[in-house]
Parts: sequence; C-alpha cells; structure tokens
Amino acid sequence: MAEGTAEAPLENGGGGDSGAGALERGVAPIKRQYLTTKEQFHQFLEAKGQEKTCRETEVGDPAGNELAEPEAKRIRLEDGQTADGQTEEAAEPGEQLQTQKRARGQNKGRPHVKPTNYDKNRLCPSLIQESAAKCFFGDRCRFLHDVGRYLETKPADLGPRCVLFETFGRCPYGVTCRFAGAHLRPEGQNLVQEELAARGTQPPSIRNGLDKALQQQLRKREVRFERAEQALRRFSQGPTPAAAVPEGTAAEGAPRQENCGAQQVPAGPGTSTPPSSPVRTCGPLTDEDVVRLRPCEKKRLDIRGKLYLAPLTTCGNLPFRRICKRFGADVTCGEMAVCTNLLQGQMSEWALLKRHQCEDIFGVQLEGAFPDTMTKCAELLSRTVEVDFVDINVGCPIDLVYKKGGGCALMNRSTKFQQIVRGMNQVLDVPLTVKIRTGVQERVNLAHRLLPELRDWGVALVTLHGRSREQRYTKLADWQYIEECVQAASPMPLFGNGDILSFEDANRAMQTGVTGIMIARLVAGPTDRHPSHSGALLKPWLFTEIKEQRHWDISSSERLDILRDFTNYGLEHWGSDTQGVEKTRRFLLEWLSFLCRYVPVGLLERLPQRINERPPYYLGRDYLETLMASQKAADWIRISEMLLGPVPPSFAFLPKHKANAYK
Repeated sequence: MAEGTAEAPLENGGGGDSGAGALERGVAPIKRQYLTTKEQFHQFLEAKGQEKTCRETEVGDPAGNELAEPEAKRIRLEDGQTADGQTEEAAEPGEQLQTQKRARGQNKGRPHVKPTNYDKNRLCPSLIQESAAKCFFGDRCRFLHDVGRYLETKPADLGPRCVLFETFGRCPYGVTCRFAGAHLRPEGQNLVQEELAARGTQPPSIRNGLDKALQQQLRKREVRFERAEQALRRFSQGPTPAAAVPEGTAAEGAPRQENCGAQQVPAGPGTSTPPSSPVRTCGPLTDEDVVRLRPCEKKRLDIRGKLYLAPLTTCGNLPFRRICKRFGADVTCGEMAVCTNLLQGQMSEWALLKRHQCEDIFGVQLEGAFPDTMTKCAELLSRTVEVDFVDINVGCPIDLVYKKGGGCALMNRSTKFQQIVRGMNQVLDVPLTVKIRTGVQERVNLAHRLLPELRDWGVALVTLHGRSREQRYTKLADWQYIEECVQAASPMPLFGNGDILSFEDANRAMQTGVTGIMIARLVAGPTDRHPSHSGALLKPWLFTEIKEQRHWDISSSERLDILRDFTNYGLEHWGSDTQGVEKTRRFLLEWLSFLCRYVPVGLLERLPQRINERPPYYLGRDYLETLMASQKAADWIRISEMLLGPVPPSFAFLPKHKANAYK
C-alpha cells in the first residue's frame, strides 16, 4: 500500500495538501514511502471503504476538495436563487456574487435546534423503571403506556451486548435500551443478573450528583450562605489583612452546614432569622460549629511530581478522564463550571462536577467574575460535593468569559481577584488552587507580579500556562518565563502547562524547577489560523509514555480499542437509550477531531513529533490507520458507526465538526 504511493508525483503546495509536506516548515517529517497527495488519500478511503454512506456524503468535487453542502442550500444554489430569493439574472453581477458568498458562509441549511426527543413515541418513565402500578405523572401523562406499540416502532438494536447489563447486572433503561436484545425477554420483561445486581447496592461509582430537593431550593433562592455573607461583609467594611482579623471574630457565626437541614430554608414566614441575630443551629453545639479551620489546618494538597490532567472544556468529560486515569494520569479536574449556573441549579452544569471512583485525586474548576457569586458557590460546593481541591479559572481567553470580567480579565482586576480568592478560602475546607496565563497582552507579562500576591492570599497551588490571552493557543509556550516565575512563587508550588507532547518535553519542563506539569490539549500551529491539537486529547497514552520514558508505537487496532472503551464508559455515563447513544457519539466525534492529528511513531523520520508540526497527507500501515488520519467529518462518523452502529437520519452532528475538519 505504502510502496505503491511512494513514487506518486508530489506537488509543492502549502497547507499540507501535498506529499512534500515533510519538507515544509511546521509539517511533521513522515517517511517518504507513506506520503501521498490529498486526492490519492481520499480516493484510497473511498475505494477501500465498505460503507455506502461514504459515497452519499462525498458530494461536489471528486477529488474531495469541496465541502458537501446541506441539501436545502445546495438546491437553492443550483436553482440560481440568491439569499434574498432573487434570480441570478435579476441581480447585479457584483451583488449576485456577494449574496452567493454570504449564503455559503451562513450555512442556513443546517439544523439550529437540538432535537427535544429522540423517539417518536416515548415510553413512560414509570414503565422503564418497572413501576407500572403507578404512573409518575398520573392523568396528565403524555407518554406512551403500551409497551407492545413502542416495540413496533422502536429502531433495531445496535448490537448484541449491553454494557450496563454486563457491568451492573441490570440495565436501568429496559425496553428503551438500544442493546435490549441482551437482557429483554420476548414479552418485554427486563432480565436481571442477581450476583452483579447485588453489588449495585454498594455506594455508587459516580459521586457529586445534584439532589432534587437542593435543586428546588436553588431555583427558588431559598439556600442561605451565612459563611459567604459574613466574608462579604468584611470586604464591604474595607480591606483588612487576614492576619489582623482576631481569631474569635474569624470563628464567630461559622457553623458547619452539612449536619443541619434547616440551615438552608427558614421554617416559615415568621421564623426567618434577622441578619444581625446569631446564626440558627440545630442539635448540640460542638467545637466544629464555632471553630473555623485555619489555613494551616486544612487538608494539604501534595501532588509534587504528579501528572495533572487539565480541565478540558467539552472533551474533558468523565468517560475521557477514566481513559486518562487508565493510562497513568494522577490528578484529574472536572470541566470548567460557571458559578452562576451552579447557583441556579442547572443540571447540565452540575453534571460537570461528577466524579468517578477511580479518580483518587479530583478537583473542580469554577469560573466567575464577582466575589459574591464565587464565594457563595464555594460554600455550596463545600456542603454538597466530595473534592480534593477547588480551582479558579483565570486562564480562559474566550470573549464570552473575558468581556464579563472572568477568566483572564481577573488578572487586570486585582481587587476583585483578591476578594474572590480570600472569600473562597474562608468558606472552603479543601485547598484552593488557581490557573493563570502569563498575562493578557502578548508582551506584557503579569504572572510574576501576581504569584507572590496569590501566595499571600492563601492559594495552595498555581498552574501557569505559558501563553498570554492574545496568543490564545498560537505560538509556543514560554517555558523560560515559567522558570522565572518558579522563583517568584516559591515556596508555593507552581505547575507548568503548555506544549507537552512527549516524555522528552516533560523532562525538559521538569528541569525548569516546576513542581509538576499539567497535560492539556491546544498548542501552537504554524499559523494563527491552524492551531495543532496535542497533549491528552491527541494521545491519552502520553501519561504512560512519560512514566515509562519511552515512545509508544501504538497500533490502529489498539487505538480503536481505546475508542471502544470510551464508548462503553459513555454508555454507562449518559445511558444506553437512543438519547444516551447519540450523546456518546457526539462527544466521540469531538474527540476524533483531535485524534486525527496524531502521527504514529513508526511513520516518523524523526522522533518525537514536535508540538507545532501538523501531519501531511499520508497512507498508514493499514486501512484503519489511514481512516483515523482523515480530517473529514464523514470519516469520523464512519469510525463512530464501527462502535455505535449507524447514525439515525434524525441525528445532526454539530456543525463545528465540519468546520474543524477543513481547517
């Protein structure tokens, strides 16, 4: 396969479109016998592919140079209609070109609304959970109660094995499971493996869920935050150093909130406690109720020399973190959660805090711009979730966060930043950490000035990403500046972050004197428009390579097994019904948009692959390895169909998958 393409004519084109990409700056050096052209690459996949969906999705240029247009838009453009509904003859030549160009960029034919339901006839939850004696909704129930009718319209099973049934002995999705043939009798009854189901009586493997009663209290704003309000009142009275606060004052009115259910909601309209009165308690008064933990008495966070998986938005979900833990990640952190959404009781935001039992050192990351919301959210988490540390996101560069004063903007708002850190430190019983960048502007570094202040404010650990906000994820991380910041932060631990793709990169990073390294995802590309993807999302086995100090020439079948494990973890986490399967597929496609950038070790002329090198077009050692190198969304969907079955017609994968595929 590779020898047949070695003598193919190579063109000297930019952007990695030709086989001569190994000679270009910023392109990975792949052995010449594997190099090919863009046209030959896609022709090979089309010829070898067995799925008919490949031919159906390849619309337009036979060479694969043109992105397939959505059906509605393609019909509109073929009929000669502009975006305003005028014909091409009626419009001016300049206006005609402009309107056509605008219509193509807007992509109006794509679905904008996520499907509200995945089945035409949804079965009542009471039947799914085998509580047919009583419907949860009573006479107002709008769901289907006829199991036979549901089975007639239910799509075919996606496979003969149900992961939930084999793992837990019982599938909670019953007849709605897309693998129901493994545990469903002909009459529709759900089978149970008694031995495995008995183990399910033990504490659940997933922790940090949101209680329904607490969610209602949060939505009605009935939860009280006495400790947070006390800390905020101190800030309103003026800046007072923590050392100058008398110990008795610091301990006054700070009861433990976990042991009393009445501290959150007043008993009635006439029993609410005035702000000036002592805080209500229930049960006997103990030392734990009146004595707050001092910073030196808090649980220590000792992760020196450990590998820290960064909080990755969207892709850093619980199934992915389980994959990284398997390969040797020591410390994990949940995805960035917005504090205001947590205080409102949004289930989607609380899902980011969930923790698997394999995550022995686990933290959550909060984003916010104001001391009141961040301090209250910290107090709420200290009551309700089990974490080893709480991290503040001061490194997010996106405009949506920055323009509201959060993320990197806090580096320029030192007063608010200080109040957030001090307030959260007072209400938390676990260490507080912070993740920052070098600064906001590219040539104006701020981290070396902030680090001593963070140390004085009581931060237990700081992670420094070696790029500014203006750089985003372009250009290489400045590890020389990180080395300077190690001295400024001492004796506070400082983790370094940026451009770690191999164990050599990790060794060089540790030589700067950092306490440890954080493995993230996005790094500099050859140009600002082409960021390369690396780190944990590009190769989750990087943790194994660092610990074993070797390059792992992982085969395509081993990589497919990793993806299969991810889908199994996803079905456990999101469910095995249609909605859970397609949610698992969605996050799998997100991850595949990063994995396609990986170049196998056996194909490289020089080791290791550098962080700012993108792969040219190449044919792998087998068909699967070539398919995994494709940057087309249609090929990612084909891989997902190997693991999760065919994509249903109603399922619309995210439009940005198409955008990422052709960057």
